[in-house]
Amino acid sequence: MTELLAGRRALLVSTHYAPEHAGIAPYSTRIAEHLAACGAQVEVLAAMPHYPAWRVHDDYRGRWRMTEGRGGVRVHRRRTFVPSRQTALRRGLYELSFLAHGSLGPPAPRPDLVISQMPTLAGGLIGGRLARRHGVPHAVVVQDLMGAAAEQSGIRGGGRVASLVAGMEARILRSATLVGVVHESFMDRVIATGVPAARVRVVPNWTHVTPPTGDRGAVRARLGWRQEDFVVLHSGNMGLKQGLEVLVDAARIAVRDTPRMRVVIMGDGSQKEHLARRAADLPNLDLLPPAADADFPDVLAAADVLLVTQRSSVRDMSLPSKLTSYFASGRPVIASVAADGGTAQEVRRSGAGVVVRAEDPEALHRAVGELIRDPARAKALGALGPAYVQERLSPQAGLGRITSMLSEALALQ
Repeated sequence: MTELLAGRRALLVSTHYAPEHAGIAPYSTRIAEHLAACGAQVEVLAAMPHYPAWRVHDDYRGRWRMTEGRGGVRVHRRRTFVPSRQTALRRGLYELSFLAHGSLGPPAPRPDLVISQMPTLAGGLIGGRLARRHGVPHAVVVQDLMGAAAEQSGIRGGGRVASLVAGMEARILRSATLVGVVHESFMDRVIATGVPAARVRVVPNWTHVTPPTGDRGAVRARLGWRQEDFVVLHSGNMGLKQGLEVLVDAARIAVRDTPRMRVVIMGDGSQKEHLARRAADLPNLDLLPPAADADFPDVLAAADVLLVTQRSSVRDMSLPSKLTSYFASGRPVIASVAADGGTAQEVRRSGAGVVVRAEDPEALHRAVGELIRDPARAKALGALGPAYVQERLSPQAGLGRITSMLSEALALQ
């Protein structure tokens, strides 16, 4: 169906875009560049790069607006308020600043198709407004559900604004031509907003990293990991919804009971300083900056276990993008998440890991200990990840689903 896209003008609205390398930015970027490769003329409206550190990248500081070319795509940047600390009020200012600045002088020329990546209500509102103005299809890709996030993530003041956020989100989704969700666990909540099931498509994310190629021993030595260390690694955003305190508490148990266990939290985010203070006295926990993109696959493969954590309240609003990279690494995954959430479903379906109760450091420590004592099981779990990626999470499969949805939206108009 790519012939429907050739020669068309597409506008992608996403606060997150390259050179951001975590979260949804790799997917926004790959979608835009894929559409350009299919022959579409692609424009992107994005914020200045700021995630996951929640501070504007050095190369973009002090700029109010700019346009740059990336991978055959023209990217229009708009300055926004970037909160270093997450509260409902600060998040609201973040959204309002992108909505206000992004609405001033939107990219030209007139698009034939508008795509909005959510989260960020502002991106959905801008995309919907432009689609209506020009009478063109509006396709929304839901990476996170913001109404549920306000309710479940633990952000200060989130509970008070959850119904308002959910109402705005519902209006955006109901007005869209088609709505894509990255996991089927989102479908019931999207349909409950009033979107007909016939207009919802499942468009899973794909792995955006290459298989590891480096010398595992050399990578471990460079990172200071001893041969006898059993390294459990969490890589990605250090935010509220991750509930990373469970890793600190599990490391504290390990000091006494499992000397080989070494916890590594790698990344950036709003909770980094809080975690550093909480773990200051722990000799077996390291806080590291994000790995360079080129090194990332080898760093994941150098660990013994990869961790994904979420607060127990997080169920049907978010699927960690790190999972696709974790599965590709060939390492077993331990998920400390709600048992009935989408993340738990995905880990179980892959067969590449185990699920333990969220926010339970004893359960997490126990699961690590079981894999230390049973290396054959750890190896078997890890081997299932790449097979799952090849079957369901390849870039070709993921981009094919997105292309199909967008071509369908064009055909429906």
